[in-house]
Amino acid sequence: MDLRALEYFVTIYESGSLSAASKNKFVAQPSISASLKQLEHSLSTRLFVRHARGVQATHAGEQLYPLAKQLLGQATAIRDVFRTDTTKKPFRLGLIKGLGVARMSDFLGRFTRSVDSLELTLVSQDEPCQARIISRDLQLNNEKFVPMWQDDYQLAIPLDHALGLTERVNIMDLQDVAFVQRSPCEGWDYLKKKMNIANVRIDTRAKIQTIEYALGLVKAGLGCAFIPVSDTIVKDTNIHFKPITDLSISREIGLGYTHMSDTVKVLQALASHH
Repeated sequence: MDLRALEYFVTIYESGSLSAASKNKFVAQPSISASLKQLEHSLSTRLFVRHARGVQATHAGEQLYPLAKQLLGQATAIRDVFRTDTTKKPFRLGLIKGLGVARMSDFLGRFTRSVDSLELTLVSQDEPCQARIISRDLQLNNEKFVPMWQDDYQLAIPLDHALGLTERVNIMDLQDVAFVQRSPCEGWDYLKKKMNIANVRIDTRAKIQTIEYALGLVKAGLGCAFIPVSDTIVKDTNIHFKPITDLSISREIGLGYTHMSDTVKVLQALASHH
């Protein structure tokens, strides 16, 4: 039985759709689909049924999943026993602040699983490193840039705050509003400049660096925060998220690198599928 087909099957089962499996394995979706069809043909049964949001395992698929996981685990164990090259591959990846824990954990997890014997060290983006995950404005002249995420800045508002009840928020609505300030943050600097021009008073209650701490303080009711919003963050039902109607700013996050290597090639493939 084709182990790769089983690997794709397990990924489809765990991710819930062919498109998500394609991104996870950075393989074109038609290849994933063809592999699944071949596996279903060899077993003479359907393993998934399609629905609006992806796929659902059939009874046969539910039966196959634990067996496939066990077989793939045994195959990995066999490879590990007979692997002759156990040399670690050190790799330094530079990161800017405020990328978001959830999506970076997912991305870095897939990266480390994709490179055998990887020894990953995360450093600040301005330290020596082989690649960086940065905002577009930090791209160097000799650096290639692969776009990954586009984050629009929005106002994060406590649930019981009056601004959460308004249909729209503009700069004048921010008069004397308590803020949790992220620093450094180009979005906050831009907002502060616009508020000063409009003679809107700024009431800063806290200064922190990370998006996670900012959101925690917003949930606690300390104040609002102006942050770049990702798909994961905006799902938080304990905070209101609203754009500022007369202020449009976003940041583009991507992979920056100057020299290609096998490890960077894996990073590039992962980044391209975001």
